[in-house]
Amino acid sequence: MIFQLAVIFLFLALGEFVVWLTGVPVPSSIIGMVLLAASLSSGILDIRRVDKAADFLVKNLGFFFVPAGVGLINCLGLLSEQWMPIVFASVLSTFVVIAATGWSHQAARRFFSHRNSSKSSRHGLSD
Repeated sequence: MIFQLAVIFLFLALGEFVVWLTGVPVPSSIIGMVLLAASLSSGILDIRRVDKAADFLVKNLGFFFVPAGVGLINCLGLLSEQWMPIVFASVLSTFVVIAATGWSHQAARRFFSHRNSSKSSRHGLSD
């Protein structure tokens, strides 16, 4: 398990290095996670090298939200003053995300169904 955590932290460190090297405005943890996912999907890293540590971290994910919750408690004054714009932005962004997801899904389905139907018609196949 210690080795598996070391592998996960190695990818976090790689993300830190990429941010330091390039100055890209993306959190290093996200870059590290993308690098880890890419290495897993490409077969560079076997899932058995990180599965137990990853399961442990996911099962205890709620624990990692405690600092954010404490930070919110420290900002209760600001939240009470600005609750209306926060609620409005949250509701509006939720609808925008749902709409964008729906439209992209519909576009992808149309694209792939059209692509599959044109392949079958070229090969003389019917549905």
